[in-house]
Parts: sequence; structure tokens; C-alpha cells
Amino acid sequence: MSLESVLAPLQAALPGWEDLYTDLHRHPELSFAETRTAAELAKRLEADGYEVHTGIGRTGVLGVLRNGPGPKVMLRADIDALPVEEKTGLPYASTARGIDADGRDVPVMHACGHDMHATWLSGAAALLAAGREHWSGTLMIVFQPGEEAGDGAVGMVRDGVFGPAGKPDVVLGQHVVPGPAGWVLTRPGVIMAATDALRITLHGRGGHGSRPETTVDPAVLAASVVLKLQTIVSREISATESAVVTVGSLHVGTAHNIIADHAVLEVNIRSFDQAVREKVVAAVERIVQGEAATAGAPKPPEIERIGAFPVTENDHAATEALTAVFRDHFGEGRVMPAPLVTGSEDFSEFGRAAGVPSVFWLVGGLDEGKVIAAMTAGRFEQDIPSNHSPLFAPIPHPTLSAGVETLVVAALHRLTHPGVG
Repeated sequence: MSLESVLAPLQAALPGWEDLYTDLHRHPELSFAETRTAAELAKRLEADGYEVHTGIGRTGVLGVLRNGPGPKVMLRADIDALPVEEKTGLPYASTARGIDADGRDVPVMHACGHDMHATWLSGAAALLAAGREHWSGTLMIVFQPGEEAGDGAVGMVRDGVFGPAGKPDVVLGQHVVPGPAGWVLTRPGVIMAATDALRITLHGRGGHGSRPETTVDPAVLAASVVLKLQTIVSREISATESAVVTVGSLHVGTAHNIIADHAVLEVNIRSFDQAVREKVVAAVERIVQGEAATAGAPKPPEIERIGAFPVTENDHAATEALTAVFRDHFGEGRVMPAPLVTGSEDFSEFGRAAGVPSVFWLVGGLDEGKVIAAMTAGRFEQDIPSNHSPLFAPIPHPTLSAGVETLVVAALHRLTHPGVG
């Protein structure tokens, strides 16, 4: 009955949440530039009666609602956007631009659905505050910046996000995915991959394009490195394990008749197991060093780690208990096992830093009929835009209500069953 009472205002609140969602979608902001977004979300938390702390980890927001004795439950949403030019054609499509970390003017879009995440959490925070007579404990509402940059969660932890209310007893979060709107997908244990991003500078000896014999050509060296890196997964990782190695960026030279003196590659590595992760990174470093030596490079390559995400791993007992609660609320047909996701998240940094269980699940956000038809025809990858696509945009309904409900259901479950999982 307490859940029904807390959720009772949901339908009446949907138009306001849709306005918030479309506003955030129109006005996306890059990592650590989310000033407008943070201000709007903080204002709403204050109106709902939360004690609000801003500027945590640069642009992060913490809302605390103390409501008597009981567990401390933390709910988290990320709020940053991506340097992507939107091509959805929606009436509320973004035309925003921003300055990226390298000082470049770039288009900006909520291509990963963080605008939906922020709206979900704002809505859930409002319902839980209005229904506080039905639960006891402390709510910690965290709007996290810089998830796409990979250090937003760590930055908030270092900047004292646990200071005002102490460490939570559990950390809960979710992500919109290109599945049928309203579907909820859970998975005990590892659910999302670790990421390691490397910037590699290969040194050569420059010269005239007509006299390659006087040079060490970094373009040829880079090409050799790229091809050799593709053998790591196929020849060094067991078929029963998994990893991905991608060279996403390669820059060399300035003109057709000049042999440059260096090349720069950026490499992205995905893995689900720490031993595999270490093995792949070591293999990349070994290959780069070896190819440079073979080419006669005048000095060793430079290998710089430019980003890392941990494996997102769910607490088994807490996830299984929450999955059962979701099934009771939504029905068996809407709660599915989540696949392993090769994308990455920094959500688990909060639970790891606090030393408490964390649970992260997925919520579908696209038209159910279109998704099912594409799956049936074997054209899901071709016809359905994924996160980070310029065409990705969750439909407001029923995505908004489903995501708010999951957070409320999960929070109330932990607040009213403190000994579980």
C-alpha cells in the first residue's frame, strides 16, 4: 500500500516531467560544463524539501532528505551530454554547441540518454519526498557530472559527496537502452565492461616524401601497429573470454609530400575480467614497443592512459532481491535478464568507495513495435539507433513513467526492508 500511495501522483506529474525532459534535451552540456542542468535540478530538489549541496566534483549535485531512523539509500543519475550533432529531427532537437576538453567548438547532444536519467531521478525524488510518511530513513539523490569523461563519479567521491549524510547502505542506478520502452533488464554480477583508453605517440624521423630512405616513417609504423593490435583478441585471448580492442583515432602528417616525425593513435580497450584486462593492456604496450624497435624509431613510443572505467558489477543478493520486486510490480513480461554490455559506466565507483552493495539496471526507451519488428527481421543493429548515435532519442512515454517507477520501487524496497540483500 505504501508503494501505491507514493506512486499515486505519478500520472498527474507526467506532463511536467516531459517538459523537463524536452528542456534538458534542447540544452545539453558537455562533461563538467553542466551548469544550467545542475542549477535546474538543484532548484527542483530544494522545492521538494531536500537539503541541497552543489558544486561537488565541479558541477555535481547532492540532495539529502532525512526522514527518521533507517537505511541510507543513494540514487544516482548522470547528467552530461556528448559532442554529437543531433539528427533526430525532433521538435525539441538540440542545436547547442560547446567547447570540448581540447578547446574545440563542437555540436552537443544528449545522445546517451542522460537527459532521461536526470528526469527520472528528479521525478522519483519528488514522489519519494511527497510520500515520506510511507518510509523511514535517509535518501541521497546524486546528479553526477562527467560520466562520459570517465572521472565524474571519482571526482564527486574525492570532493566529499558522502560528507553531508555519511556513506549510504546501498547505491542504485539505471540506464536507458535501445530496447522496448518500459522493459526492465537486470543482471547479477558483471553487467557492463571495463574500459581502458590509451594515447600512443610513435616517434619517427621526418623528411621529404621523395626520399623515404632518409626517414623513419611514422605512418608506416602506425599502420603496422594498428594491424598487429587486431591480433590480440584473436590470438591471445581465449575463445571463452571476451575483449575488444579498437583504434578510434590516428593522426599523422600535414601534407602529401612530407614524411612526418610522429604519429598519434588513440586506443580503446573493453573487457569484463580483471585478468583479461591486464593481459590486453600489457599486450598493447608490448606490441607498440616491439613495432617501434623493429622500425628503428629514434626513441621509444610514449603510452599515456587517458581514461578508464571500472567493470560495473552488481551485488548478487541485492540484484536478485530487486529483480523479484520489479517482477512483482511490473509483471514477468516486462522484466528480462540483461545481456553483458560492452559499454562502460563509472557508476560502480560510488559503491566501491563506500564499501556497500550497488545495483545498476537497464530500462528500454524506444518504440516497442519498431524494436520487436527489427529483432524479428534480424535487423536490430541496422534499424534501431543505439546510445551515442546522432539518431538516438528515447520516446517520452512510457519511458518516463517506467524509469521513475523503477527508482521509486527500488528505493522503497530498500527503505522498508533494511535487512535485505
